[in-house]
Amino acid sequence: MSVSRRIVLGLALLVLAVIAAMALFPHVIAPADPLRVDVRAALEPPSAAHLFGTDQSGRDVFSRVVHGAGRSVGIGVLATALALVLGLIIGSLSAVAPRPVDAVAMRITDVLMAFPEFLVALVVVAILGPGPANVAVAVTIAAIPVYVRLARVQTRTFALAEHVEAAKILGVPPLQAFTRHVIPGVIGSLSVLATIGIGTSILAVAGLSFLGLGPVEPVPEWGLMLSGGRNVLGSAWWISVFPGLAITLTVISATVVGRALRARAEGRTS
Repeated sequence: MSVSRRIVLGLALLVLAVIAAMALFPHVIAPADPLRVDVRAALEPPSAAHLFGTDQSGRDVFSRVVHGAGRSVGIGVLATALALVLGLIIGSLSAVAPRPVDAVAMRITDVLMAFPEFLVALVVVAILGPGPANVAVAVTIAAIPVYVRLARVQTRTFALAEHVEAAKILGVPPLQAFTRHVIPGVIGSLSVLATIGIGTSILAVAGLSFLGLGPVEPVPEWGLMLSGGRNVLGSAWWISVFPGLAITLTVISATVVGRALRARAEGRTS
């Protein structure tokens, strides 16, 4: 890996570490109450008193960005984790299932993959209704097909590996050989993909919240904050810019780390 790539990867890891600290210890980083309303301090620009300025209600934008990390990132990570687990189960079972079952599962997967993930999530939320829980479910459903497809391919690949065949020859029961030697390898492959998928899920969560389908005011959430400042963008740019930067940096950093992990898994060093 070149020096420039190492620097970019290091910066990405640093950003993710800061975002994780914001999500886990918001009150330490930003002690101010993100819900505290102070009309007299409304729409104040960034200053020593308010690092990211204040919104229309006088709430501290810095505190709201920090406290919003837990929801914005948390929902995305949860959705990705659920999609990985469900994709692993469906994909691995499809790989060893009878041909008709496998064909039906793959056709459904192909149909879902034909549409952008955000569009699928939007349709699911429209059916289930708005709310953080439904947003998590929608993003999970939208992300599952990618993991199903990869899990199916990887299961068949690992099932034909030499060490698996050797285990069977030595008398290891097929189910035991499958769970001990095939599934761990599949999980490793899916985990690398999930690192990139986290960024996509966070972006989808922010997009749904921006449309008013996720958390509602006064809950601090990046997509909702981005939406709340769009009408005063010309005079109070900081209300939308800072949560927008948080989303952008998180997604880019997760993608950079994910691609680095994928390159390492594929044996590439450049």
